[in-house]
Amino acid sequence: MAHEKSRCPTGAETLVSSLAASGIDVCFANPGTSEMHFVAALDKINGIRPILCLFEGVATGAADGYARIAGKPASTLLHLGPGLANGLANLHNAKRASVPVVNIVGNHASYHLQFDAPLTSDVAAFARPVSDWVHTSQSARTVPADAARAVQAARAAPGQIATLILPADTAWMPGERASGPLPVSGVTDVSAAAIDQCVAALRSGRKTDILLRGPALTGAGLRAAGRIAAQTQARLFCDTFAPRIERGIGRIPVERLQYRADEVVQQLCAFETLILVGAQPPVAFFGYPGKPSWLTPETCMILTLSHPHEAGSEAVEMLANALGAPEVRLIGSQSNFTLPADDLLTAEAVVQIVACLLPDNSIVADEGLTSTFPNYDLLATAAPHDHLNLTGGSIGGILPLGTGAAVAAPERKVVCLEGDGSGMYTLQALWTQAREKLDVITIIFANRSYSVLNQELERVGVATAGLRARSLFDLRNPEINWVNLAQGLGVEAVSVNNVKEFYDVLSSVFLKRGPFLIEAVI
Repeated sequence: MAHEKSRCPTGAETLVSSLAASGIDVCFANPGTSEMHFVAALDKINGIRPILCLFEGVATGAADGYARIAGKPASTLLHLGPGLANGLANLHNAKRASVPVVNIVGNHASYHLQFDAPLTSDVAAFARPVSDWVHTSQSARTVPADAARAVQAARAAPGQIATLILPADTAWMPGERASGPLPVSGVTDVSAAAIDQCVAALRSGRKTDILLRGPALTGAGLRAAGRIAAQTQARLFCDTFAPRIERGIGRIPVERLQYRADEVVQQLCAFETLILVGAQPPVAFFGYPGKPSWLTPETCMILTLSHPHEAGSEAVEMLANALGAPEVRLIGSQSNFTLPADDLLTAEAVVQIVACLLPDNSIVADEGLTSTFPNYDLLATAAPHDHLNLTGGSIGGILPLGTGAAVAAPERKVVCLEGDGSGMYTLQALWTQAREKLDVITIIFANRSYSVLNQELERVGVATAGLRARSLFDLRNPEINWVNLAQGLGVEAVSVNNVKEFYDVLSSVFLKRGPFLIEAVI
């Protein structure tokens, strides 16, 4: 009896199989018509967890947060050029964080592009500014190999954004077999000369600053940096918005570079040597009239221990060993909080209470800007935790970032510190948190203003600003009701305006699991 000829898998099925074989196990998705065959393939191919996001900026920001905690890429699934464009801001942040992300972007069927349909766009042009690797599949036959190459590109050190554009016909046409994982270009070793040069500088007696970024701010690298600082009196710094840093009691303290250019100049003015570990020399966030853009003193010698693609953490350990620096043991206890007499809720009080109550091994995702930046040091007395920052400066990244972090580490409590203005950019992340039952606590600093822009207005030299100008930074007319917004998206929420109430609510919420939002009116 003749055997029935087996059905060939579609290009989309070989794509999903190839992504899964290369280690992709999560897809943050906002699909459309062109991606329907990819969606259908998720039912037929095991291994990838699809997570719906109501806005593409949530999908791309969540992929960033996932990668920072998991140390490997997630996939996004986006619809044509406009869908990708909606996610560009948080892909910008992810690129600045040097994390791996694989974007799958659907496009019109190849034969349909000639008709210039309403959603036709230059998808590759949208992708290039925020991608390290961009490719368009040419046929269903090449799709699986393209998928494997996309993951390979994303995982190249120190982490890259790879965007694979999938014309709809390459997804529905018959394909061949899935592709297996490809070799990954991991970190490279630093040269012996770099170690020797830094040893000589640290032994010279010159005042030395070590600027850390990347894996050197976690684990063995951070501990080794503490050994070097104790042995040589060098000061440890991290970037203003380092992607991830281990903080809290028992962790090596690292000073954060300030946000304002003149404050960074003051921080660094006494140093004679700057050693870079996976970092770039500090520059101002913006150009200001009469203020410097390059922030390292002209007389300061800059040495590079490791570039971002090199093994920075291992290099710091090698440097500590070469210096003969002994182990450093830090002891501390979590801060206690005493209720102030006036019970007035301030940003400082909020951060103090978070530091007091934060569970061990939590993840703090921070975009509080004017509310949290001045109180950053208070979290040094919190239980050990990971601190995630807004790396690229494009606000609206933290709610998605916390969402992705919670997917990567479901056993850990995630706390998002968010401003009421920037939170509105991607509040749809709350819906995904509710749908996936993610253990995320969001604290909204409700000062009813884009406060940072009020400060920037003065810093760029605008001496006076009238009511019309100030109205562009004012969130009071009408006031945003965060409790209603959160509840409408499926997240339990309360609003508090005094210290005791905030303390009691946060204490209670930390004992529960699942998403919760606290509006802290300050």
